[in-house]
Amino acid sequence: MNAPMDAVTSETIAQCERLIRPFIRRTPVVDVDAAEFGLLGHTLTLKLELLQHAGSFKARGAFANLLTRDVPKAGVVAASGGNHGAAVAYAAMKLGKPAKIFVPNISSPAKLQRIRDYGANLAIEGDRYADALAASESWAQQTGALQVPAFDQKETIMGQGTLGLELAGQAPDIDTLLVSVGGGGLIAGIAAWYAGRIKVIGVEPLASPTLTKAFEAGRPVDAEAGGLAADSLAPRRVGEQVFPIVQKYARQTVLVSDAAIAEAQATLWRGLRIVAEPGGAAAFSAILSGAYRPVAGERVAVIISGGNTAAVNFDFTR
Repeated sequence: MNAPMDAVTSETIAQCERLIRPFIRRTPVVDVDAAEFGLLGHTLTLKLELLQHAGSFKARGAFANLLTRDVPKAGVVAASGGNHGAAVAYAAMKLGKPAKIFVPNISSPAKLQRIRDYGANLAIEGDRYADALAASESWAQQTGALQVPAFDQKETIMGQGTLGLELAGQAPDIDTLLVSVGGGGLIAGIAAWYAGRIKVIGVEPLASPTLTKAFEAGRPVDAEAGGLAADSLAPRRVGEQVFPIVQKYARQTVLVSDAAIAEAQATLWRGLRIVAEPGGAAAFSAILSGAYRPVAGERVAVIISGGNTAAVNFDFTR
């Protein structure tokens, strides 16, 4: 097998995009004046990936796996905080494959319902993603089901990288892209696509600084795993295949508080009627809270990466 740095390139991402294009949505972008949010001097480009099938960017990596790897009769198995599980369940449903999804008990009810709606066999195991991952690995050994990793797999990274390819066609003049980080599959794929042509910055919760800790140590290490976005941005450590890519092409991270993430969710709803989950709003919170401050004239894009949250969390009277 090729090393990830060799396997995940702009060329292989383009090949992957052509393969999965019939199965994924081309999600829209919207340009907004930052002054609408009390920020001066900038136009922001929001990539609305929460409108993707299964409610997040994860559908890209799920289809990349199922369309490029041999799926046995036992089907596929995945561990997830929720979004990856919903995406694998959706892809398996569309392609007529059995799916078993393991999630921790911190997964949101909205994500669990998505997985059930797509017909997958759902199992809730443990308190954190690592617990669900261990259970999924055991299931794969017992049954021979194909494991579909949430982030640390070259096919997954290539699939997520197609978001960068798509955005480059929609917003070719951006200077900087803010990306929420959990295990790092999304930022690795996007960084591999752009290959240094723009600045790609990871945004992590203070409660789950997986990539930040890896940069400090020079390798993936265990980090804290909690906070408001724990069901999507708290895998404990960034991926081994992910890290060399982001180390080369996306060396900067910023950290945001749970309060900043919650305020970003509320602001997206009030200003744009966008219902984003905490992990999906984390990148936007970096701009809103000042954790990332663009320079004058800098053209910034932000990925709103997921929307699997309960609508009752929002005040629809405002």
